Amino acid sequence: MTKVETIIKDNILTYEQKVLALAKEAENSINVLNIDEKTKGYIEEGIICTLFEGNAPYRPRYILPDYEKLMKEGCKFLKLDVPSNIHEAVNTLLIFYKHVPSITSFPVYIGNIDTLLDPYIEDEEEAYQAIKLFLMHIDRTLTDSFCHANIGPQDTKAGRLILKAERELQDSIPNITMKVSKETNEQFIIEGIKTALVTAKPSFANHEMFSNELGENYGIASCYNGLNISGGSYTLTRLNLASLAKKATSVEDFLEKHLPKAVNSMCGYMDERVRYLVEESGYFESTFLVRENFINREEYTAMFGMVGLAECVNTLLKVTDIKEKFGHSEKASELGLKVIEKLEKEVNNHHNKYCKNGKFLLHAQVGIDTDFGISPGCRIPIGDEPELFEQINVEAPFHKYFPSGIGNIYAFDSTVKDNTQYVLDIMKGAFNKGMRYFSVYSSDCDVVRITGYLVKRSEIEKLSRGEQVLRDTVVLGKGSVENQKVLDRKLRSDE
Repeated sequence: MTKVETIIKDNILTYEQKVLALAKEAENSINVLNIDEKTKGYIEEGIICTLFEGNAPYRPRYILPDYEKLMKEGCKFLKLDVPSNIHEAVNTLLIFYKHVPSITSFPVYIGNIDTLLDPYIEDEEEAYQAIKLFLMHIDRTLTDSFCHANIGPQDTKAGRLILKAERELQDSIPNITMKVSKETNEQFIIEGIKTALVTAKPSFANHEMFSNELGENYGIASCYNGLNISGGSYTLTRLNLASLAKKATSVEDFLEKHLPKAVNSMCGYMDERVRYLVEESGYFESTFLVRENFINREEYTAMFGMVGLAECVNTLLKVTDIKEKFGHSEKASELGLKVIEKLEKEVNNHHNKYCKNGKFLLHAQVGIDTDFGISPGCRIPIGDEPELFEQINVEAPFHKYFPSGIGNIYAFDSTVKDNTQYVLDIMKGAFNKGMRYFSVYSSDCDVVRITGYLVKRSEIEKLSRGEQVLRDTVVLGKGSVENQKVLDRKLRSDE
């Protein structure tokens, strides 16, 4: 049976999931990229991972439209006038979202929805009902957990209504990030923490850190990806440091030989994807998003991802004792920083003419469902976590190297819901240590944070029984639960 027929006859897939799978199969039936043999070798070994972007790039991986422009000017192509009330506002956004693609075919960024909707709030009860239906509509139609909304850093009526609605709905889509600055109202942050301990969102972004590097006009998209609004990322490819380290005979051999060679190959591969997308696919010439200035190719970059630092360090140091491993040893932490500093230097030495500032941005990738024994980004492996303050001290120093995203997840016992100030104090301390992105959830949440995205435990259970699920990312979540043991994170309490 052919792969196409297998997809057609798969009764666990919904109709929409079959259409997306068939489209991917069609794209992968051709080979249009010029990839050298060395790079093909790295890909076959799993050292370079293409993250399933397909053989023929015909849309950017991530698109961050200027939704503020939409609300102020409307859209000619979609015949959308400037909204005049809360109902027109949510309707305008929902229509527009259907026409924003990404690597998933769903929008990965749906805007700073609190500031987009706040000007239209007159009657709070009416606005709440509109916002709740808006969020429910997103969950039921944009059925991919990489769909991401932002709120903050200002405290707004809309922001509080969004948090209230999410506590009631407990849906996994959209993912939400609250931007947190030193001026953000602490009670607003507490409302965010209360919501996160019920439904694993929002996560919290260090606004000063992101805005200092990307400017004020940035958004958090997909998992926790910081990118410029009206821009995005052409591609995200990742380097598996855990696998690469196995080829090295020593730390020096890894740093001076294997890492530079692999970076060079991956940069070349990314160059080719970007070249085809810009020069041959015609995407930027054909979309109304460019014609009406909702996106601007000059604001685009590409993301150089990495994964498996912990396993890389442990392999290079040849350690098995937990006391000597990454997360527990000063020597291991120092080597980890040395690896990332070398990686940053090699990536920054590369120039791509189509990227903003000519550079790829480093990204700590969250992992994929088939990863086994490979930790996301620069995280301490699940099962090896030290005490919470020690974990933050180890992980936070890596965050400054990843302007396009890095994050850490902390699972709390449900009793912490009675002491949200405790979580706020931890977050503030982590941000002061240089942490970029902070995620929490509690032990009794149905919605859980897998790596950078959200999935319901109840839907994973349904899929395990062979039942259909609406949201396609449940498949990824199920694999991560089985292979990465993401539900076994160390539980923290306020005791």
